Amino acid sequence: MKNTHFSTHTVSIRIFSIWTIDPASSYLSRMTLDHLKHAQRARLVFLDHCLTWRGVANRRDLEERFGISTAQAAVDFRVYLDLTATPPVYDPTRKTYVATPDHAPLAPADALQAFDLLSDDVGTASLPRPTRQADPAIIARLYQTMRAQKALRLCYTSITSGESPDQWIAPVRFTSDGEAVHLRAYSYKHQTYRNYLPIRIAPDSPFEQREIAPPLPRDTDWHTKALIKLRPASHLTDAQAQVVRREFGFRGTYLLVETRKALEFFLDHRWGLDRPDARLERAGTEYVSIPQTDTD
Repeated sequence: MKNTHFSTHTVSIRIFSIWTIDPASSYLSRMTLDHLKHAQRARLVFLDHCLTWRGVANRRDLEERFGISTAQAAVDFRVYLDLTATPPVYDPTRKTYVATPDHAPLAPADALQAFDLLSDDVGTASLPRPTRQADPAIIARLYQTMRAQKALRLCYTSITSGESPDQWIAPVRFTSDGEAVHLRAYSYKHQTYRNYLPIRIAPDSPFEQREIAPPLPRDTDWHTKALIKLRPASHLTDAQAQVVRREFGFRGTYLLVETRKALEFFLDHRWGLDRPDARLERAGTEYVSIPQTDTD
């Protein structure tokens, strides 16, 4: 038993000496969050967010959030300290780790993503987000039609006209504006590509399929990249413009946003660029053609 105990103790001393005397040769010095198993990575990301958005963190935060032991929380903390280039400083008076002024997050997140971290011990409230519905049966029909490279007959209600004409479309892809799933399809009625909201397709549509002939034309707007320059709206004062620059994270004169030309409408709507009281406005847009591939 004595020899076994001595051997184990020797191994632990050797490992410790590698970490402290020659950190460049240790595996931990080269490890990143991506090397960790999912469960531990989630705990370290949480710890990182605590230091970023609360400015403080301790082992108890990990224990309460994930239901782990004090020993495991201590291991996670040591791993985090090895990974970060800006380790927090322990405050013995407050008995917690405090982020340094130059704290650099390992896993950057915006304030909304970290909102739940701010709800502990302080009052918070949030508005419910509208849930944009989608009929799984209709989405499945569209997906299968797309995979089969067929055209589909359906009834679609236009919000603009209120009409629900029977029409043929050729579904080509799904898109998202961040709130709802949309359908990009070729409209045989309008002889162009259009964006559709699947929930506006009538459930009792014919859903008849047919071959696509002749081949569909190139979706030029989809294969065009829109490079949009945004700036604070002209009606803002200098002080208001500076606030807007901080709010949206400007790194220069303009805020550059990239999307497909086919999705520009959604960008204008989501960012409020089409509103008279918009805080941002376009300073210019450059369009660049995107080569078409076999998967497009």
